[in-house]
Amino acid sequence: MQPAPGGPGLAALATFTLDPAGRLASWSRSAERLFSRPAADVLGQPVCDVLFTGPEHRDLIGRALAEVAAGQVWTGRIAGEEPGAALLLRCEPLPGPAPGVLVIAQLSAAHLSAVSLSAAPLLAQAAARIGSTLDVTRTADEAVAVAVPAFADGAVIYLAERLLADEFGASLTGPTAVARRVAVRLAGRPDYGPGGPLPVGEVLAFGPGTPQGQIMAGATVLLFDQLDGETAERVGRHPAGLEIAASFTSYLAVPLLARGALLGCVTFGRAAGRPPFGPADAELASGLADRAASCLDNARRYGQERRTALALQRGLMPGRPRVPPGLEVAHWYRPVGANMVGGDWYDIVPVSGGRAVLIVGDVMGHGPEAAAVMVQLRTAAHTLADLELPPAAVLRRLDRLAAGLPGAPFATCVYAVLDPAGSCCLIAEAGHLPPLLTRGDGRTDVLDLPPGLPLGLGGEAFQPTQLSLPPGATLALYTDGLVESRSRPLDDGMAALAGALSGALAPARPAALDTACAAVTRQLMQHGEDDITLVLARVSAA
Repeated sequence: MQPAPGGPGLAALATFTLDPAGRLASWSRSAERLFSRPAADVLGQPVCDVLFTGPEHRDLIGRALAEVAAGQVWTGRIAGEEPGAALLLRCEPLPGPAPGVLVIAQLSAAHLSAVSLSAAPLLAQAAARIGSTLDVTRTADEAVAVAVPAFADGAVIYLAERLLADEFGASLTGPTAVARRVAVRLAGRPDYGPGGPLPVGEVLAFGPGTPQGQIMAGATVLLFDQLDGETAERVGRHPAGLEIAASFTSYLAVPLLARGALLGCVTFGRAAGRPPFGPADAELASGLADRAASCLDNARRYGQERRTALALQRGLMPGRPRVPPGLEVAHWYRPVGANMVGGDWYDIVPVSGGRAVLIVGDVMGHGPEAAAVMVQLRTAAHTLADLELPPAAVLRRLDRLAAGLPGAPFATCVYAVLDPAGSCCLIAEAGHLPPLLTRGDGRTDVLDLPPGLPLGLGGEAFQPTQLSLPPGATLALYTDGLVESRSRPLDDGMAALAGALSGALAPARPAALDTACAAVTRQLMQHGEDDITLVLARVSAA
């Protein structure tokens, strides 16, 4: 390993990222200059095959990756071929939806200037302070806070609006660059709100003559000493904008690049009385931008995944149910852990004669794989319920569907047809835990029903049971996540559920069904290790 030679302050600092296995995930422009290797040649390659090829280097990098995997920051030194030269490395965890390793490399030699050597603490600050959350705005604020006033008197971050709008298929280049201002920091001045000259959240179209437009069209670094006409006119519309523009005498704009994608740009400014930006400052600005871009990209990707998951959750769960007169229904659902969707589902389908079908199901496992199976079973169950097929016939068809899905998953299901006018219900189960019935006097019983086999196992006998459902009685359908965990046996969980229902539905202090459903779930969910669903249905008293 031998870094390329460079002048004072040039090619002395570089940043790049690794995946947990030590493969190069990103390669900054500063890394290209320091190691004389273009990104196209190194991305995806093990770092020990690209840079640290000696046996002692491999051992050192192996220890570094192990420490970072344990959540620690690792620093080390690799001697260079020239006397007195060495490469100083700082490796730290890179959080986010795609975890990895951030590496800051500094070439240490006697001929390097003080500007270059003083850059390492600022990059270390950036590594420590930027990316504390997975929120885009907060991350951008952290980035400008590191830069101002330590490096510049002002900093503004713009992100491509198409990326923020999740239009990933569209090109980011063109005659104009549309970007959103996501962070502003000016030394000695308060943050400007919506009525200020540089409001955060404003979406701008930068023409090809602006530094921001040029950066987002592919320029690497731009040094300039005055604002372009378009920007000066825009800022000058506000009285404070004229004062701001007059106070800065040197500007530096660099792109925000992460994983080979252009996210936007950051513009730095220095006021009169401070040295203007030079080539060494451009190197440091690129290092700051690389750290900010990696964290911003993590936050953006997390935000996109979270919005997608929330949209899926809203789409997979039933909308506001149409409940027939004479029947009250309340429901509560929570996927396990950080998942937005899981394998549980419930549905309420009104059918003829003032009746309603209640369905609760539970696909083995949780997370997106279980959700993919769940949505197919839920859609099929809803369609079959709308056709008013008998409960046993519905379960047989769902069983065949589950058996034909990839991986042959299995699921449990309870299917109940409630008839408020007849004060009765017809229930069939496919391997599901038995419903509970709380009567008007507060007494709760576990219903003894033929359990059947889970869906997907080829069970043919799903025996329906007719039950009386008098006015004031409440039927509880649920999934096993509510009553079973490693710390609580199933029998104890069932007894706890029965006690919670009796308490929440006691005639001495009657509660609305929604309130009772929430109270029961809160009481039992502290032991939950799986997706949790609870549906309560009550025949209204005359």
